[in-house]
Amino acid sequence: MNVRMPAEWAEHEGCLMAWPTRPELWGATFEEAKQEYAQVARAIAGFEPVTMVCLPGRAEEARALCGEGVEVVELPIDDSWFRDSGPIFVLGPDGSRAGVDFRFNAWGGKHHPFDTDDRIAALLLERAGVERIESTMILEGGAITVDGEGTLITTEQCLLHPNRNPGMSKAEIEAELVARLGVSTVIWLPYGGLEDTETDGHVDGVCAFVAPGTVVVQLPSDPQHPDYQRMRANRAVLEAATDAQGRRLRIIDVPQSAFVDVNGKRTEVGYLNFYIANGGVVVPVADHPQDQGALDVIAAALPGRKVVGVRTRVIAYGGGGVHCITQQVPAAGVTA
Repeated sequence: MNVRMPAEWAEHEGCLMAWPTRPELWGATFEEAKQEYAQVARAIAGFEPVTMVCLPGRAEEARALCGEGVEVVELPIDDSWFRDSGPIFVLGPDGSRAGVDFRFNAWGGKHHPFDTDDRIAALLLERAGVERIESTMILEGGAITVDGEGTLITTEQCLLHPNRNPGMSKAEIEAELVARLGVSTVIWLPYGGLEDTETDGHVDGVCAFVAPGTVVVQLPSDPQHPDYQRMRANRAVLEAATDAQGRRLRIIDVPQSAFVDVNGKRTEVGYLNFYIANGGVVVPVADHPQDQGALDVIAAALPGRKVVGVRTRVIAYGGGGVHCITQQVPAAGVTA
């Protein structure tokens, strides 16, 4: 199968999002979660088209909060984390676009029901008239980052967790990534976030490609941070690695870390959980003294893009960030 997953900084046709659906997940913060989702949608819509999928009957609410710049579509969904349940788009040698439909089991069965979200990728692809490539492997989009040139980074903590694909070996999982996403080199980091029990350590909380041969990594400066040593172990793996083109990686550290109280819960807002848009980057912020330093590092790592910080304390409380609730749709016509 001759396809490749383009890098997130490649040109986008638009962005897919899903409106919050589970009151039991958000509790007293449910209405504030909707406000934050809408703020993220509006920020991205300043750079590229945004389509917000919502439950039937919720379109009026979503349109009112998101504004006229966001298209709202009613479809059956269980939850609102399209990075993980939506399709992962790939391009063929002629620039034709297809969507890989990996299986989804709500991060190891943490939330029920999830069967509708397991079907949403196929439904979206059918609606858009985009070819569907089926995979029987469970994979969330937040578990991978790619450079568009054959390199993929993931974490052992997540992809080898027994609640994902217990019948597959590490070699078999890697082979499926290679086959479906058109990569040739997989770099396995040992750790995701220690306290990331919701996703079991997605890579989009600890590392992201920002350019060919360049990654940003979470490297908390506080020795008391639960990931202080773990992220340094990740960095050591990256220092020793070469990408698919044989390059040593340029590593940019993000030392900032923001812990805030949300609804009585100590919550970390992850700055690396950003979305790269056409001409911009939308970054989670926490109304915290560390915000500006993190924005400055990310702006330097992605020169030429307008950096927009969006308050996502409640989204972090729900288990994610800006990257978790978005899925880019790459522009067709770009040849591999």
